[in-house]
Amino acid sequence: MLELHFVTDPQLTPELVDELVDCWTDVSNAGGSVGFVPPVTASDIRETAVAAFARCGDLDHLLVGFDAEGRVACWLILGDAGSWLRSHWRWVLRVMVHPKHQGRGYGSQLMRAAAEASRAMGVEALHLTVRGGTGTERFYAGLGYTEVGRIPKAIRLAPGDDRDEIYMVNRLSLQS
Repeated sequence: MLELHFVTDPQLTPELVDELVDCWTDVSNAGGSVGFVPPVTASDIRETAVAAFARCGDLDHLLVGFDAEGRVACWLILGDAGSWLRSHWRWVLRVMVHPKHQGRGYGSQLMRAAAEASRAMGVEALHLTVRGGTGTERFYAGLGYTEVGRIPKAIRLAPGDDRDEIYMVNRLSLQS
């Protein structure tokens, strides 16, 4: 398994934003469950991406895994829970590994880096949702996440193609 270099809240230069948007586009077009349905272009994603990145460094935190050449290999956002009553946990959003890096263990490395960064911030639990029908809940279960709820047919990909939204949590405070 190749090692990645992880950076929390890297400087969002125009070049890095372009690389993150390109990754998001490629992941979406490869069928990844990251908020879009293929086919999409970078221009389709850019507005959503720029809005998401604008919150990073303050309320949310961007975690990027760079490969040996210094290119974006994977990334996610640790999202603010929206209330001081929930300040002890974060949402894990937009988890993606570039398709050319699939099968190398980068997703597991990314999620472990997210847990480590979250613990360093004093976060006790990470929450995420997955789209039913993709099998990703098995991946997250293997990393310590537990299904805590499900909303049937909450996600509509196309007429007649509704999927469950599955809620999962990883209680970091219970792990060493």
